[in-house]
Amino acid sequence: MRFGLSFLPDCTPETKSPQTYFSDALELSVQGELGGLDTVKMTEHYLHYYGGYCPSPFGFLSAVAARTNSVRLMTGCVLPVFHHPIQLAAEAAQVDAISGGRLDVGFARAYLPDEFDALGLEMDESVDRFRETIRAVLRIWTEEKVSEETPFFSYRDVTGLPRPTQRPHPPVWGAAVRTPESFSWLGSEGLGLLITPMISPHEFRGHLGLYRDAFEAAHGTSGPRPRVAASLPLVVADTDEHAERIAETYLRRYLDVWAEAVSPWDRRESSAYRGYSGFGWMLRGLQPKKLITEGGVIAGSPATVIDRIRAFNDDIGGVDEILWQIDFGAMPLAEAGQSLSLFCDKVLPEVKTL
Repeated sequence: MRFGLSFLPDCTPETKSPQTYFSDALELSVQGELGGLDTVKMTEHYLHYYGGYCPSPFGFLSAVAARTNSVRLMTGCVLPVFHHPIQLAAEAAQVDAISGGRLDVGFARAYLPDEFDALGLEMDESVDRFRETIRAVLRIWTEEKVSEETPFFSYRDVTGLPRPTQRPHPPVWGAAVRTPESFSWLGSEGLGLLITPMISPHEFRGHLGLYRDAFEAAHGTSGPRPRVAASLPLVVADTDEHAERIAETYLRRYLDVWAEAVSPWDRRESSAYRGYSGFGWMLRGLQPKKLITEGGVIAGSPATVIDRIRAFNDDIGGVDEILWQIDFGAMPLAEAGQSLSLFCDKVLPEVKTL
């Protein structure tokens, strides 16, 4: 199993400034590579303190590329519904070149109503726009003189520059959250699967089955294989009690910032987002301790964390990589760095052979 870091800014000006947040995230990225981690991932969002410090994962990953040598750089995710495919393909290929071919591109559909409203886009069109843009990006990376005519964009005889450093293109992933069709579509398209199973991780086992079944049906068993990466909050401390106390403090901050961003779903519905109505109410009702108990948050002493990683992997049906949210809740660098150090020194040697 591979391990990495998953960043999603959840800071307010009172907890961390943008400058402090990115300085801390870069320090943790360098520490993670030195400690033996495989990947650094960053997410795109706008307007809210949930993710809004980072409108461009490519910008952040370019900075990580300049300070590291081997760690993979993953967008987790960019939001193609907000971008033209020519722009998206070019920016990704540029980071692939800057990093010497270390980029993985993760796409997500976007689900925050305020982002769609502010950018003047219809949420009910998001599925088609998401899929058409990914398809177009893949063509721009691999073909020349590409022409497209869709309801969302059109162009003729386009040859994208720069060409990807990795051939035929960087590894591609897609995020799925709640909609069964999303898991099946990603499998049928042969993309890797990104999940964030912090809430009710046991429910994801069936979704992973949908993804893998669709992947095998479309691609067989002799070609590319399905890949699953899960992002989870992590705290490692000297004792279980200490780790859980840290986790509960910063999980509450994280949940409050997340709930504020999704609160428009408390009064909204969309045919493209079944099951999202009331999302804010649900998050505000969550108890951090329950998330730890149910395995969607990994917290404890090194020995306990080893056991909980194994239990999580068994319960969910197996993943290929876990990407740790090491600084959730605007956790100070000293605490996040200590947790990361304990993981790399005392946990990683025991779990990387899973």
